[in-house]
Amino acid sequence: MAFPCFALRFYAQSMSEETLWQKQSRNNPQQAKNYIQAFATLRTAGKDLHGEARFVDALLQRNARVLDAGCGTGRVGGELARRSHRVTGIDLDVELLTQAREDFPDSRWVHQDLSTFELNDNDLEPEVFEAIICTGNVLPFLAPGTSEAVVQNLARHLAEDGRLVIGFSLEKTYSLIQFEKDLEAAQLGFVARFSTWDMREFSEDSDFIVALLSRNAH
Repeated sequence: MAFPCFALRFYAQSMSEETLWQKQSRNNPQQAKNYIQAFATLRTAGKDLHGEARFVDALLQRNARVLDAGCGTGRVGGELARRSHRVTGIDLDVELLTQAREDFPDSRWVHQDLSTFELNDNDLEPEVFEAIICTGNVLPFLAPGTSEAVVQNLARHLAEDGRLVIGFSLEKTYSLIQFEKDLEAAQLGFVARFSTWDMREFSEDSDFIVALLSRNAH
């Protein structure tokens, strides 16, 4: 029996292993609420929450198409939308997406799995973006064994001359070595790498990486 494409995608998503974020949320149902409250507290205290958005905004012309992969509450993507970019966010956590839609109603927030998501244009070709951002330790929170699929899927939605920006802690389970392997499999290369969002130098002792990537950087 043949299944429609959408049914196969749904089946693949339903059978996928839960992410580390989902596992932690299952063990702690208050995780999303605590996450939302933590950033609300920082915002009230006047903390700077827009380092990632400034970094990405500097790469782009106005009105650029931006994909926020693992968008959470839309903290980064929403700020980029405020800076006149056309933002689409993707996340698996319904509670975080609800907050994003409430805070930034003029942007598009999509409930899909990063390893299997599909965004198509009017010709049913993959929709492409001038910039794709993946911040907030999204990669270390993926389901085990899915990082290569996620990076390849992000590359599939990246415009030919687009930029992919990924930032994550090197003190978690996702290693720099695995990251480099995933990039190679997706035919992506480093344009630059930093240890912070304000572009401090990256070294072998750095515990965080901000990677600026493209298709043509090999």
